[in-house]
Amino acid sequence: MLVLFETPAGFALFKVLDEGKLSKVEDLSKEFTTSDSARKVVKLKAFSKFENTSEALSAATLLIDSKPSKGLRKFLKAHCDGETLGIADSKLGNAIKEKLQIECVHNNVVMELMRGLRSQLTELISGLATQDLAPMSLGLSHSLSRYKLKFSPDKVDTMIVQAIGLLDDLDKELNTYAMRVREWYGWHFPELAKIVQDNILYAKAVKLMGDRVNAAKLDFSEILPEEVEAELKEAAMISMGTEVSDLDLENIKDLCSQVLSFSEYRAQLYDYLKSRMNTIAPNLTALVGELVGARLIAHGGSLTNLAKQPGSTVQILGAEKALFRALKTKHATPKYGLIYHASLIGQAAPKHKGKIARSLASKASLAIRYDALGDGQDNTMGLENRVKLEARLRALEGKELGKSAGSAKGKPKIEAYDKDRKKGAGALITPAKVYNPSADAVLGCIDNEEQKMSVEETGTKKEKKKKKHAATEENVEVEKSKKKKRKHSDDDDESETADKKKEKKQKKKKTEE
Repeated sequence: MLVLFETPAGFALFKVLDEGKLSKVEDLSKEFTTSDSARKVVKLKAFSKFENTSEALSAATLLIDSKPSKGLRKFLKAHCDGETLGIADSKLGNAIKEKLQIECVHNNVVMELMRGLRSQLTELISGLATQDLAPMSLGLSHSLSRYKLKFSPDKVDTMIVQAIGLLDDLDKELNTYAMRVREWYGWHFPELAKIVQDNILYAKAVKLMGDRVNAAKLDFSEILPEEVEAELKEAAMISMGTEVSDLDLENIKDLCSQVLSFSEYRAQLYDYLKSRMNTIAPNLTALVGELVGARLIAHGGSLTNLAKQPGSTVQILGAEKALFRALKTKHATPKYGLIYHASLIGQAAPKHKGKIARSLASKASLAIRYDALGDGQDNTMGLENRVKLEARLRALEGKELGKSAGSAKGKPKIEAYDKDRKKGAGALITPAKVYNPSADAVLGCIDNEEQKMSVEETGTKKEKKKKKHAATEENVEVEKSKKKKRKHSDDDDESETADKKKEKKQKKKKTEE
C-alpha cells in the first residue's frame, strides 16, 4: 500500500512497510512518536519536486478542486503500478481512479497515517529541513489565498473610498475659496454678488474684468447670458464700491484662478469616480447613483463589509447618532441615512419617503452582494430593481390604482365614496345649502309673544333657584341639629363615667376603714 502526501515542496509517495500495524488505528499514533519508529512503519518511495511557485500554485488549486495536475498524473503512473493508493481526499481518489485506473483508499487508517507523516515529515524526507519548509508553506499560502480571492486591480474599492473623501474635501475648500472671493471683491463691486449667483461664473467674471471700470469695454458673452451681461455693465457704471489698487486686484485674480483650477479638478475626479463605480459596483450605481453608492461604500469601509450588512442597516447607514439618540429617549427611529440623497427617494412624496427608503435599501443590499460576490460585470439586476421601485412609487402615489387595486374579473372595482350622492344617479341626496335671510335677527324687531315667552322662562328659572336654595338651607339646619345631639350624648356619657368613678372611690374608702 502506498500513501500520497502533498507538501509545499512537492508530492511525496510513501510505502507502508508493515500493513499489520494498520489494523489497530488507536495504536497507530504511538508508532510516529519518534523518527526511528516511524521509519519502521513507512518509507519514502518517491518524491516529485515543484520547479517553481507557479507550478506549486497550479497544483494546489487543482487539489482544492479535487483534480490531479498533469505532473501528479505522470508521477503516479510511474510509481503506482498494481498498488493501492491511500488518499486524504475521497473526491481526488475518485478522479485518480477514473483517469489512471489506480485503486484508491480513503478511511480512518489513512487519515491517521497522514497525521503521523505530518508530524515526522522532515525526518522521513531527506534534504527537507524545517527552516526551508516554513517559508515554502507561507509563500504558497499567500499565493493560494490571493488566487482564491481572485484579486484584481479593477475590483479595488479603496480607490472609491479615497476618491469620495477627496471629493467632499474639495467641495468644502471650493465653497470656502468662492466665499472668500465674493467677500474680497465685494468691497470693490458689491452689486456683482446679486447679479451673478454661481460661484464659478463669479470667479470667471472677476478674473476677466479686474477693475469694474473695464466692464463696459469687455465681452462677457462666453461666460454670461446677454441679460446678465447688460445688467452687470449697468451696475458697474453706478457702483458704490471702493477703489482698489492694482496689487490687490492681482491677488484677487490669483484666488479666482485657484477656484477655477479646483473646479476643473473636481470635474475630473467626479468622472474618475463615476467610471470606478460603474466598474466595481454597477448594480448599486444603477439603483442609487455614483455619489450615494460611493458614500455607502466609504461608510461601510469596503464593498465586502457593506455586503455583510442587512437591508435595515443599509437604510439607516449614516444616521447612527440619530438612531441611538432615538433609542435612548424612546422616540421614533430615523427612516433613512445616506440613502436619503438617492434620486428615487427625492421623487417620492414626504409621506412615502420611509416606504421607498425601506424598499430601496433592501434592493440595494442585494445589489451590493451581487457586486461584491458575483461573477457578473453588468448592471441588469440593478436596472430591473430600479424599474420595480419606480412602479412601486407610482402605485403609492395612486397613479396605478386601477391595476394595483385588483380590477380583474370577480373583484369589485374601487370607487370614490360620496355620502351625499345617490347610487347610479347624478343628483345629490341632500340639497345644496342656501343662505336663509329669515334667520337673521335685528334689534327692535322681536315680537311681543317672544318677549312674553322669554319673561316666563326667566320667572320659572328664578323660582327653581329659590326652591333649590331653600332645600339647601333646610339640609344645613338638619345637619347642625344632628351635630348638637351628638355633642349632648357625648357630654352625658362623660358625666356618667365621672359619677361611676366617684362611687368606686367612696366604696374603696369604706372598705379600708
